[in-house]
Amino acid sequence: MSKTVTQERATASGLDNVVAAETNLSHVDGEAGRLIVAGYEVETLVKTHDFEGAVAELWRAAGAETGDLKAALGSARTAAFRLVPPLLSRNCHKTVTEGLRTGLSMLPDGEPTPGISRDIPAQVSDALRVLGAAPVFVAALCRQQEGKSPVAPDPTAGHAADFLHMLRDAEASSAEVEALNAYLVTVMDHGMNASTFTARVIAATRAGTISAVVGALCALKGPLHGGAPGPVLDMLDEIGTEANIRPWLEAAIARGDRLMGFGHRVYKVRDPRADVFAHAVSLLTNNNERLRFARKVEHEALAALKEAKPGQRLDTNMEYYTAVLLEALGIPRDAVTPVFAMARIAGWTAHVMEQERVGRLIRPQSVYVGDWPEETRAA
Repeated sequence: MSKTVTQERATASGLDNVVAAETNLSHVDGEAGRLIVAGYEVETLVKTHDFEGAVAELWRAAGAETGDLKAALGSARTAAFRLVPPLLSRNCHKTVTEGLRTGLSMLPDGEPTPGISRDIPAQVSDALRVLGAAPVFVAALCRQQEGKSPVAPDPTAGHAADFLHMLRDAEASSAEVEALNAYLVTVMDHGMNASTFTARVIAATRAGTISAVVGALCALKGPLHGGAPGPVLDMLDEIGTEANIRPWLEAAIARGDRLMGFGHRVYKVRDPRADVFAHAVSLLTNNNERLRFARKVEHEALAALKEAKPGQRLDTNMEYYTAVLLEALGIPRDAVTPVFAMARIAGWTAHVMEQERVGRLIRPQSVYVGDWPEETRAA
């Protein structure tokens, strides 16, 4: 390519508005505040499907035959529990996210999962294996941090209920299961975000489903993508009292700090997922003090942002009520990102299925902005 063409080629910072794939999986309309997943408005999908049912819809949209996902995921969780002792004995991770990364990397690509029919295509079998393993590993890693032994999965239980049982060694209430199902369904896919694009790039090399998911998790780990809900709770704790809300917010904005849980790269209006989570939180807390305080902070933050940045639309995003919801469910702060990954694996694997069907290596161009040999010699 000539120097002139290279220099004149238009670039988009962060690949904004560059179309990287055609997909049947989800559509994000940031201007309208709308999220469509597998042909459903996300609010409708949450009301009509549990997690297993929503995953089946998503994988079918990717062209996969799913069968009985509840039974298959139960078998996958049971199979994954056999890897918990070696995972915990390694003790080579500082956080639950790093532990989950280690655990998922122990799953080989392309091997059958005990208890799952060999008639299921290897691609779907791998997706089931990694989706089933995630809650087992996350629960065991959380309990290890508390000095407790891991709890074996119940293959007959629903995915959300079994995770809460493995985490607590106690049965969850129906409201808690409903709230966690709502969370898992809502966040399982969200357009071409950073981790999903990572999964598709890896899938395009034919590296395998497990490898693509591990790579996607590494992308999710970054604080600009999946690491934000924990700091929302830190912010609420630091604000502390109702009297301190406005002074704290104004000082943070004056320093140029980002208010965690507000604003979104895509949504220019309120993130539709935030309303789903706010409702789910109300199921659990019955408008308790923490929720009341969080809603007061939200109200004041939106007002302060509008005053300080009148030319920008900075609304509540899903991270804000994710933090409050997962806290109400007793999820440790260190596990917020891994619990998000437990759901998003459904989307990552669906995108792997789509990308492998396309069968083309993703190989974008770059624009060279360095010195040219003739310029170096002239200098």
